[in-house]
Amino acid sequence: MGLPDDYRAMARIRRFEERLAALKDDGEIPGSIHLCNGQEAIPVGAARALRDGDHVTATYRGHGWALARGVDMTGLFAEMMGRDSSVNGGRSASPYLSDPGRWFVGENSIVGAGVPIATGAALTAQRTGSGAVSVVSIGDGAMNQGNVHEAINLAAVLDLPLVLVVENNVYSEMSRISDMVRVRQLAERAAGYGIPGRVVDGNDPDTVAEAVAEAVTRAREGAGPSIVEAMTERLVGHYSGDVQHYRPAGEIAAAREREPLARIRAAADAELTARLDAVDAEVAAEVEAAVTAAREVPYPDPATAKEHVYV
Repeated sequence: MGLPDDYRAMARIRRFEERLAALKDDGEIPGSIHLCNGQEAIPVGAARALRDGDHVTATYRGHGWALARGVDMTGLFAEMMGRDSSVNGGRSASPYLSDPGRWFVGENSIVGAGVPIATGAALTAQRTGSGAVSVVSIGDGAMNQGNVHEAINLAAVLDLPLVLVVENNVYSEMSRISDMVRVRQLAERAAGYGIPGRVVDGNDPDTVAEAVAEAVTRAREGAGPSIVEAMTERLVGHYSGDVQHYRPAGEIAAAREREPLARIRAAADAELTARLDAVDAEVAAEVEAAVTAAREVPYPDPATAKEHVYV
C-alpha cells in the first residue's frame, strides 16, 4: 500500500469510530463501546502482512482490526445498533464482533482471553498443515494475565504459527503500565519464552507492517511465535463515558500531534494535502452512507432469541 492508501485505511477507521461515538451519544448504540482512535496504524500495518486464511483475534477495542480485515462497514454499524446485521445478527454489539468469512475470529470482553483463542487457531493451522498464521492483538495490561502467559508458553513450546501484537497505549484501562511492571518494554518478556520480541513505532503503518511481516514469515515457516510491541497512544477514553481524569493536563493534546493521521498531514506538501482532503471527503461520504444503510436494517425477531445458543 502507498501513502494515500494507508491514509484512507486509517481514516476509515478513525471516521467510523468518531461516528460510532456520536451514535452512542444520540442513544442509537446500546452498551459501552471501546474506541481505537489514535491506534489505527497498528491494524492497518499488520493487515498488509496477512493473506486470505490468516486469522485475526482482537480485544473489545477491535473495530479497527475488523475494518482492516475487510468486515463490511454497514454490517458493523448495524450490529452495534443491535439490528439484524450481516455480521452477527445483532447479538454481539460492540465488544463481541466476529466474521469468520473474513477470518476475523473476533473480540471478547475478557482481558487477555483472545490469546488462548488465537493459540487454538494457530494449533489448528499447524495440525491441518494449512499454512495459515494466527495474529492476536492485546493491550499492554493483558500481558499481566495468567492465561496470556500460559498460551504464549504453549505456543512457544509447540512452535505454533502465532503472532502476538501488543498495542501498548501506555494505559491499562486507567492505570499507567509503567506503574504495574518492572520491565522497560513488555517485549522484553519474550526472552522468557525463548521467542523473538520487538518494539516498534505503533503510529507508523510502514514500521508495523515490516515488523509483523517478519513475524508472520517466521511463523509460516514453522519457527514459532513472536511478540511485536507497538507503542501508541489512545486519543479517547478507555470506554465511552471515561472522563480521563487520570491523564495529566496536556497529554492528549500532545498525543494528537503524534497520532498517525496528523503525522502524515504534518509532512505533506500542498499537492498531497489536497489529495488527503479528497480522501477525507470520500471516507466521510462512505461512512455516512453506511450509517444510513444500517438504519434500514430491521431489528432481530424476538422469536429467534434462542437461536445459536448451545446448552
